[in-house]
Amino acid sequence: FTPTATTTYTVTGTDANGCVNTDQVTVTVNALPTVGAGADLTVCAGTAVTLSGTGASTYSWDNSVSNAVAFTPTATTTYTVTGTDANGCVNTDQVTVTVNALPTVGAGADLTVCAGTAVTLSGTGASTYSWDNSVSNAVAFTPTATTTYTVTGTDANGCVNTDQVTVTVNALPTVGAGADLAVCAGTPVTLSGSGASTYSWSNAITNATAFTPTATTTYTVTGTDANGCVNTDQVTVTVNA
Repeated sequence: FTPTATTTYTVTGTDANGCVNTDQVTVTVNALPTVGAGADLTVCAGTAVTLSGTGASTYSWDNSVSNAVAFTPTATTTYTVTGTDANGCVNTDQVTVTVNALPTVGAGADLTVCAGTAVTLSGTGASTYSWDNSVSNAVAFTPTATTTYTVTGTDANGCVNTDQVTVTVNALPTVGAGADLAVCAGTPVTLSGSGASTYSWSNAITNATAFTPTATTTYTVTGTDANGCVNTDQVTVTVNA
């Protein structure tokens, strides 16, 4: 039988002669310890937690957890602690550790731009974003040198992850239009750009093709290099009558 409280029980024994005697035994019922496993927890993947039992003298946990020793749970799990008090009485409690996945944060594809070109970096996969190098999310800026930028994204659960994007900044070509010229009216001249791959001129001039200027004019050459980066230069042709 299962006694519910400390009680002294009396046994009355009768032998074969009908003679009777008694004896007593006391059964002391110790209360079970009020074991506590702690409040349920919600953490982000990769976060260490420490589970500590209360209300008893010694504790053992399932799932290979050691009492009061930090560990990193990999999935949402309910852990059971078994507590034993000084009387050897045992009780249990449970705590659920919910593990939220980290957000899949994206910084976008790597970019290649020409010096002076504005770019806009926007994070994806989370709720809020912060960037290093003083970059604001989804706000255009002009990078001055090739840089790898890191975005930190935080989701609705407060879980954080990062990603990186490299912005390669190609220098502009050093385009040259040549030295200023002075010619007599009716004299043909040839203007040739340098420092780039292809050239276009103002005033309907064709690169490296002779023409006869009719008046003093400043000509602008636009040079484009192999990276598609563009720069300009000017040359003045003075026409003397």
